[in-house]
Amino acid sequence: MTNVTDTYGTEDPAKAERRERLFQRINRIAVWLNALGLGFIPPLMRMAAGDDVREQLGILKRVLVIPMVGILAFLLLWGTLAPRINTSLGAIPGPIEVAEQAGALWKDHLAEREKATKFYERLEARNQKLTAQGQTDKVKERAYTGKPTYIDQIGTSLLTVALGFVFGTLIAVPLGIASGLSKTFNGAINPLVQIFKPVSPLAWLPIVTMVVSALYANPMDWLPKSMLISAITVTLCSLWPTLINTALGVASIDKDLVNVGKVLQLSTATTVRKLVLPSALPLIFTGLRLALGVGWMVLIAAEMLAQNPGLGKFVWDEFQNGSSDSLARIMVAVFTIGIIGFVLDRIMFALQQAFTFSANR
Repeated sequence: MTNVTDTYGTEDPAKAERRERLFQRINRIAVWLNALGLGFIPPLMRMAAGDDVREQLGILKRVLVIPMVGILAFLLLWGTLAPRINTSLGAIPGPIEVAEQAGALWKDHLAEREKATKFYERLEARNQKLTAQGQTDKVKERAYTGKPTYIDQIGTSLLTVALGFVFGTLIAVPLGIASGLSKTFNGAINPLVQIFKPVSPLAWLPIVTMVVSALYANPMDWLPKSMLISAITVTLCSLWPTLINTALGVASIDKDLVNVGKVLQLSTATTVRKLVLPSALPLIFTGLRLALGVGWMVLIAAEMLAQNPGLGKFVWDEFQNGSSDSLARIMVAVFTIGIIGFVLDRIMFALQQAFTFSANR
């Protein structure tokens, strides 16, 4: 950023100080905007605050214009080549066809929500009528049982990956801390980590399905069996990056800190909470980011086979459907999966910035 005194010369000192404070606030905000993938906003804010326009336009070109050119080039190449490739479902849809199907899926969602609203209105009117007639024993509350929309399936996938990610974190972080603190424990579990880490979700899924079917015979309404199967599969495939990075972070902390804890005769729990975790947080969050990315990729395959009503099942159902619009809808799902994956990574990075602030400054 250009120095205020260079840009404004002999500007009033009080005004220059206010500008400097404004730029400092913008720089603090820029840290979070960059973490969320919104790095094109700070240059606009700096230009509005009176910073050097040429310098900020150069930054804006790098963080916004060049990426947009790349996206437009991809869309142009896609739109040119797609109609020339024919499949069993017809020609590969171009950007326009995919955008049309995205709009159609949104309209289907709105139509389904409207049906649900009318259903509950009719149910409420019926119950009020029965109550007025003194037939309260016939009053019933029913849930709308319409088909899940595309937006509902996105929500199901997000809930499933969140469950799998939380399960994996609760397992991986304690094991990683124990592994980092104890060479003996690390030697004991390291072979298991190396064996199970590369196992595909397609290999885990039949085992998980049989175990869950045996132990979870009476599923709860909010946690269907298919969702639990998918979540556990996500856990088994995504916990390894967190475990490995946590162990590495704990093992690499300054030994003087550990010695201080011993001198002060701190308990193990206090040592971990006050000394180990703050030092290892940057690597722990790196593991969590990797784990969430792996979990999101694994989820789609798990949902396809477990028939959990999320994005994976949507892709599989459209493939099985084989209609003229199916391929475009599958591509809508592909872009949705990619965009959500990017957003989840940015959220995790922002959390890393928040919880390891001092380590990153």
